[in-house]
Amino acid sequence: MKTNTRLLHDRFQGDQANTGATLIPIYQTSAFGNETAEGLEAIFHHKAAGYAYTRIGNPTVASFEQRINALENGVSAVAFASGMAAITSLCLAVLSSGDEIVASAGVFGGTIGLFADLEQFGITTHYVDECTPEALEQVITQKTRMVFAEVIGNPRLDVLDVPAVSSYLKDRGDILFVADNTLATPILAQVLDMGADISIHSSSKYINGSSNAISGVLVDGGRFWWNAEAFPAMKDWKKFGPYALASKLRQKILMDMGPCLSPMNAFLNSVGMETLGLRMERQCSNALALAAALEAMDGIVSVNYPGLASSPWHKTASRVLSGGYGAILTIRLESREKAFQVINRLKYAINITNVGDVRTLIVHPRSTIYAHTPTEACEHAGVTEDLLRISVGIEDVEDLIQDFEQALQP
Repeated sequence: MKTNTRLLHDRFQGDQANTGATLIPIYQTSAFGNETAEGLEAIFHHKAAGYAYTRIGNPTVASFEQRINALENGVSAVAFASGMAAITSLCLAVLSSGDEIVASAGVFGGTIGLFADLEQFGITTHYVDECTPEALEQVITQKTRMVFAEVIGNPRLDVLDVPAVSSYLKDRGDILFVADNTLATPILAQVLDMGADISIHSSSKYINGSSNAISGVLVDGGRFWWNAEAFPAMKDWKKFGPYALASKLRQKILMDMGPCLSPMNAFLNSVGMETLGLRMERQCSNALALAAALEAMDGIVSVNYPGLASSPWHKTASRVLSGGYGAILTIRLESREKAFQVINRLKYAINITNVGDVRTLIVHPRSTIYAHTPTEACEHAGVTEDLLRISVGIEDVEDLIQDFEQALQP
């Protein structure tokens, strides 16, 4: 199957066996009964398949996980209440006090905040300006247990050379390579096939597509074998082989901490992902056209988009991404005041902190998402006072271009 067919049919048949419905039902229930005490006992002891409590597993959520797993060519997928919950759960599942993370400086502000929070548990993060083998060589130590980077950085828009980093790390066996694939999505980048160990998403964004449900999802490639000395937190789970991480996330993190995805949000994200391929095609096309038009407009200091030849990451993006360069671009104006003026004048772009909607969205990151981020971290992430981030939607691009033209008038 090709991509758009897979989105509709791979490991998914709706509720064909029971009612013939083309969509999986919303199992909006807290718990599941069982005909016998022995049957429920077997489920709780992981000796039989089945559902007991939605915090641990739910058929609607499971359907969403299976569809994402199929799209990513993974071994297992686990869904969470948000993208941040997915990253947090991964860190809590595999890291121990004294471990170190190496992350790209351009990662999302919320991720930077989380990594700062982990310091109170003895987990330290070191940042590299760009996540390349050369940069990693300078900061990786014997304590490094995770390399974390975004395939397309938000909002820096640096593009991760996934094959190069995975090749550099593959012979070590003691460092987990996590690729945040939120902005690229599996439509543009099959990161597990390129060698990443884990693909992680804020599926509230492009996978959902309509800004109507928060969720996150982690997909495991199943190739990392959890060196027990390097990852003592995974020692008791290594026996599950390629399902070790998924088993711990379900049986410990979801069970004990409860960052589970709700059935309703799983349903909304499942419906949204069916059009992911079509939306990404249109949004990437619109983003490229808008970026090119903005480069020619007066009043703009610079335009940053991986699809433009002027982008320092254009060559990497052309190798790593397939079918488009993403739907996010940033522009720098002459001042913070000019940036605010443009936002206030726009008719179609909505001033909002989300990305990935079918509508075009715009935000001033420094005063919102990065409002509480240290100045040095903002500089590393490319967040300046005059920067605007634009998440391009599926509108007619001619209308978007005209809207920005009028907003940029003196």
